[in-house]
Amino acid sequence: MGSEPVKQVRVLAPSGMLGAGWDHATIERGIALGADVISIDAGSTDSGPYYLGSSTPKTTAEAVARDLRSLLTAAAGAGIPVIVGSCGTSGTDSGVDWVAGIAAEVMAREGLSLKVARVYSEQSAAELKEHLDAGRIHPLPPMGPLRAETLESCTHIVGAMGHEPIVAALRAGAQVVLAGRATDTAVAAAYPLMKGMPAGPAWHAAKIVECGGQCTTDPRAGGVLATIDAGGFTIEPLDPAVSCTPITVAAHMLYESANPFEMREPAGTLDVRDARYVALDDRIVRVEGSRFHPAGQYTIKLEGARITGYETLSFTAIRDPLILADIDAWADLMRTMIRRRVHQTLGLADDEYAFDLRLYGHNAVLGDLEPETGPPREVGVMLLVNAPDQATATAIAKVANPLMLHLPTPAMGYLPSLAFPFSPAEVERGAAYEFALNHVVDCADPASLFRIEMGEKADA
Repeated sequence: MGSEPVKQVRVLAPSGMLGAGWDHATIERGIALGADVISIDAGSTDSGPYYLGSSTPKTTAEAVARDLRSLLTAAAGAGIPVIVGSCGTSGTDSGVDWVAGIAAEVMAREGLSLKVARVYSEQSAAELKEHLDAGRIHPLPPMGPLRAETLESCTHIVGAMGHEPIVAALRAGAQVVLAGRATDTAVAAAYPLMKGMPAGPAWHAAKIVECGGQCTTDPRAGGVLATIDAGGFTIEPLDPAVSCTPITVAAHMLYESANPFEMREPAGTLDVRDARYVALDDRIVRVEGSRFHPAGQYTIKLEGARITGYETLSFTAIRDPLILADIDAWADLMRTMIRRRVHQTLGLADDEYAFDLRLYGHNAVLGDLEPETGPPREVGVMLLVNAPDQATATAIAKVANPLMLHLPTPAMGYLPSLAFPFSPAEVERGAAYEFALNHVVDCADPASLFRIEMGEKADA
């Protein structure tokens, strides 16, 4: 794993997410095309704060094991490294250990002997408070200055690493790097940068391949191979029936980007304003003109989540045309009646709990922006209660139960019967979480917030 420059580096990106699954034939094709490294992301904040707050993986162990078997057997046969970022969905230390445990089982079953590095990214509130006191933590919009109490309230905090800790693990001899929270692009950019590829093409290629086949004409068909060299990079789909076009490749700069021409990384900013996308044939695209501007201050983004209460869910469905004729008025009445009954029965003031009433089939998604008018044919009513403890949340939902089943409109002279889809009607969801951090910490050393543990080779 030397640091000597090479003429080009080929990065195989099988998918946008470990555990998503793929046809192993696409991996074999990438190996046959000369892949030098396999890189894949295993996490995201897209699914909300629960996975970080509770340190729970979104994917199932069986799916992760299947994908790791595909990658590790192929990489071992080709003698190339595998890099996995944001292990366990949120990149907590236990998430890294969870993926490492699955990898060890896969290697034992397959008779593989590979040296594994775990790169941990979880942060302690106590150490971060020292950075805060020293003025090294800064808010990102729309957050304000960070308070020490916010750090203390988080159940888990991670730092999103750049490529440097991954490179350190590779240089230490790792054949498999299992990283905690990392930027999606750092996972794919690390090996090319270690091998001396220019930062502009390396980071731009990493951005394009971060979601595997999403930059192709058929995102479901498999991954891609990026070949980075001194002048730029090429992108080729691993499924022979699929194509990359200048539009599908360039369009990925729009994905999860506030600015389609720039992308901020811990070490600096990718600039693609002058990038040119050219079709080499009907499947492969060449990109040149990407630049990378090093930052004056290296920063690591912090992500943290904390408990906001405990939730209980109830759901009912309405087909009654008299209610549906003015469903918004009925929903307003329901909100009023819930507050009144909760106060009468449980003695709780409005500020001691919260609930959300959403009308699916009416305006639950768009709310006041819903363009359709006129009564819907049927509506699903979701009641989500949040309280300081689970018992109180469930008690509130139970107080609302008769209303969710029989609440009439003022004009009705009878009790309607609505439809609970399950029994019991109340479903306890447990702790609810919110993201509490959107801040960066200044770092003199890119690896200072991260810890690397090298494992011995695992023999069957």
